[in-house]
Parts: sequence; structure tokens; C-alpha cells
Amino acid sequence: MLKGIPAIISPELLKILMEMGHGDELVLGDGNFPAASHAQRLVRADGHGIPELLEAILTLFPLDPYAERAVALMQVVPGDTVETPIWDKYRLIVGRHEPERADFEQVERFAFYERAKQAYAIVATGESALYANIILKKGVIAPS
Repeated sequence: MLKGIPAIISPELLKILMEMGHGDELVLGDGNFPAASHAQRLVRADGHGIPELLEAILTLFPLDPYAERAVALMQVVPGDTVETPIWDKYRLIVGRHEPERADFEQVERFAFYERAKQAYAIVATGESALYANIILKKGVIAPS
């Protein structure tokens, strides 16, 4: 164990976060997301919800300040009547860590899948909310 690392972040996920460079993307996929078939690198986080993981990840992971939008969501399919209250949770979490990054991009479902295939890694979660998938673009940590 290490000090300051949220317990929900597994050693495998910590390694992935450390390996990622500026502009690399991380997908947090809900329980219905086809993570295994789309991932270049797959991290299992079964039993964990995305809001808890997002909160923990953002304590360590800077969002890209140079991207127009460093966070992307899977857009609701036109005609689908699903509500997405989890997006409000995401905005609160991102807003606590990086308020200037709380404006999210919405990506059409199949475009989201294609983007996920190019992501550095996908975290497969146990999140049960629909349309809970989220992409984070990594930024830089400036020298102190």
C-alpha cells in the first residue's frame, strides 16, 4: 500500500495512469460497454461504479488543458428515452477537480466505440447506469 493513493485504484490501474502521456485517452466503461473486445489494454474494476473511480482517478490524473473538451460522454441514441442523471454527478466531480474542464463533449454511440478502440486503456466497471461511459484525455503536470 502507498500513502495518498485512493484504495479503489488497483495497482494495475495505477500503472496504466503512470504510463499514459499527454493526449492519451482513458475510457471508463459501464457494465454494458464492450470493453474486452475494444481495448488495447483492459483494466477490470468489476463491482465499482464510475463516479467513485472518476473521483479517485482525478486526484492523480490531470485533464488536458489544451483540448477543446477533455471529457467525452456517449451521446444518447436519438429516440431513446433514457435519463442520464449520472452525467450531473460527473460534472460535479470534474468541477471539484478542474472546474474549467466541466464542459463535456457528446460523441455519437458508434463514433464513441471507434474512439474507445484507439484509447490507451479501457477500465471495465460494474456501473449499472445506462450511457455512463466516459472518456478522459490526459493532460500534463507542470514542473513545480
